[in-house]
Amino acid sequence: MVRSLSSIWLKSMRRLSKAQSAQGRKLLKGLLPTSVRAVPVRRAKAVKPIAIKPLKPLGVVKRIKTVTAPSSRAAKPARKPPAAPADGGAGLPGAWSRSYFASPPAPARRMQYWLYLPAGAGGKPGASAQFDAPLPLVVMLHGCQQTVAEFATATRMNALAERKGFAVLYPQQSAAGDAHRCWHWYKRATQQGQGDVALIAALIAQVQRQHDLDASRTYVAGLSAGAALANIVALRHPELIAAVGLHSAPIFGTADSSLSAYRAMQRGSVLSHRKVAREFAAAMPPPSDRLGMPAIVIHGARDPVVRRVNMDQLAQQFEIINTSAITRAEPVRRSYPARVGGRNPKPGYQTTTYYAGRKPQLLTCEIASLAHAWSGGDESVAFSTRAGPDASLMMWSFFAHHRRTPV
Repeated sequence: MVRSLSSIWLKSMRRLSKAQSAQGRKLLKGLLPTSVRAVPVRRAKAVKPIAIKPLKPLGVVKRIKTVTAPSSRAAKPARKPPAAPADGGAGLPGAWSRSYFASPPAPARRMQYWLYLPAGAGGKPGASAQFDAPLPLVVMLHGCQQTVAEFATATRMNALAERKGFAVLYPQQSAAGDAHRCWHWYKRATQQGQGDVALIAALIAQVQRQHDLDASRTYVAGLSAGAALANIVALRHPELIAAVGLHSAPIFGTADSSLSAYRAMQRGSVLSHRKVAREFAAAMPPPSDRLGMPAIVIHGARDPVVRRVNMDQLAQQFEIINTSAITRAEPVRRSYPARVGGRNPKPGYQTTTYYAGRKPQLLTCEIASLAHAWSGGDESVAFSTRAGPDASLMMWSFFAHHRRTPV
């Protein structure tokens, strides 16, 4: 059997070689000038034959390259211009500024942050305030391997802030704090409200005072590790945060090392996540114990980094935390079919909403074909995709229902 197959293969290759040689001779004959083709090539004593150097057989016409006359100066190939760095405030009329914040206790810790104020908020020199009331504040925490500029571009939250009228604060993890700019949400000190959590809470309070923002309408959101940290900031400071938005977030309170954090991101938790949520609900000071912590949780069904099980268990945690606020025991479930074809195809998604009266208290959104990326964002940067519902708009629409009287 092996010999017969080898024989067939060799015969096929010989036939292919002959066909290519014949095609090459025909092509060569067509390319030669007429005067050359007219000269007979015969072996005679009186006439010296014209020596034509044989060419290699040509397989297909695509291999022939057009030869151009060399110029006096060799032209260098045009270089592709480098991609412009991401800038979340580019082209917007509002003020996009960078600053540093240092915590008062010694030794002081510094954190770099960006702030976007919509046009008319008095953020630019000479600009007058055009808003009737103090602006709300949305705090955005980036994920691993992201900078603030990339995260602002990916989420397009600044453009939304310009339309809706709110300020956006972006704290940034330093490369010295983590080589990949990851927030250490899994450390015990962080989960207890120390470290970055305490620093961000102090930063929020300072920005509120400096820019006369509405302290009753402060919200925090994030992606991946940033969402995990946003969750801790909200739960540790319910007197400061009115609602939280989590995109592709791991469950809270079940990890205390990088290894156990990875395990939680891939497998979730068995029972400990419920215990942690009950402990937090019991420890909430008044009036937060009655108001709970409104939360919107968005997750992709095909997320390979933070698996879908985390969304289910986060929903269970927040259902426990918001037990005193939820007035309808049964949630409202809605399905949105996928839109196939056209210029803007969209994946299907499902939402589950628990209500406190007429206000959504807990909303989860599962997007069918979404991986580890911000839904409905700017896909010119990493960890963002244009497909899917606009996560930024969904979060702001949810936030707008909630206030928290500051303590």
